Amino acid sequence: MIDLHSHILPGIDDGAPDLGVALEMARIAVANGVVVQACTPHIFPGLFDNSGPQIRLAAQELQRHLDERGIPLRLVTGADVHVVPNMVKGLQAGEILSLADTRYVLVEPPHHVAPPRLEHFFFELLVAGYVPILTHPERLTWIETRYETIVQLFRAGVWMQVTAGALTGAFGRRPKYWAERMLSEALVHILASDAHGARRRPPDLAEGRAAAAKWLGEEEAEQLVSLRPRAILENAAPSAVRAPAGASSMSPEFGKPGLEPEIRSADSRFPWLGARNSGKPQAGRNNESSLSAWFGRFF
Repeated sequence: MIDLHSHILPGIDDGAPDLGVALEMARIAVANGVVVQACTPHIFPGLFDNSGPQIRLAAQELQRHLDERGIPLRLVTGADVHVVPNMVKGLQAGEILSLADTRYVLVEPPHHVAPPRLEHFFFELLVAGYVPILTHPERLTWIETRYETIVQLFRAGVWMQVTAGALTGAFGRRPKYWAERMLSEALVHILASDAHGARRRPPDLAEGRAAAAKWLGEEEAEQLVSLRPRAILENAAPSAVRAPAGASSMSPEFGKPGLEPEIRSADSRFPWLGARNSGKPQAGRNNESSLSAWFGRFF
């Protein structure tokens, strides 16, 4: 399996506090069946002032320790990036990292309040040639009143990452409900552990995969933890990646069917999302007015 969201780098954010915990997390991840682990510390100005060069150095150092101890885990870089101004410029300058330097980038919105103009923030990333992956939407408290926003972002080309622990109930009843609902409605592209420690919030991707398989079957569970994550690391165009599959019918606990998402590849809806060369987006500024009008159909 490939885990594309973790806070395993020691002493850099609210994840592993030291090398010992980071190594224990790595051993747990390997025992869980993970072969590739993305190091994605928070980038949150004023709280976690991490930068691309700093994250790269920390990942290289941890990889050295893993190799010296014979822990068979390959690390790739990235960041759990909070909604910040000028994010595109930060990505282009290398101060903010996408996943393994691909077009795919993890984005974490505020947990308790949906920020204004959120759709325009994601639009700017898409126009610039990136594919934003919204992290753990099922755990955002504002999903209770703004679920339609999540669905609209999905339809517009934003990818969704659900936390493995949310499916197992580790985060409580409501995140479990929303994680299961999003899976059932084919709104989830990948699962990830979002691991923060060896005891508190440990790597648990295998447990999440098993829970997903009960809902969607083995084939889609493999897409969530192996095939789509691999496509991300290969920088595949979204149109080349199999779209999420939902449950054949809603669970009775939901009461009634939810929103039926429109399943189309991101490239068919955003044709300017071509391959990125040397980290330089392919978007053209002269397209933005017409694209803005198109984007307005969803918001």
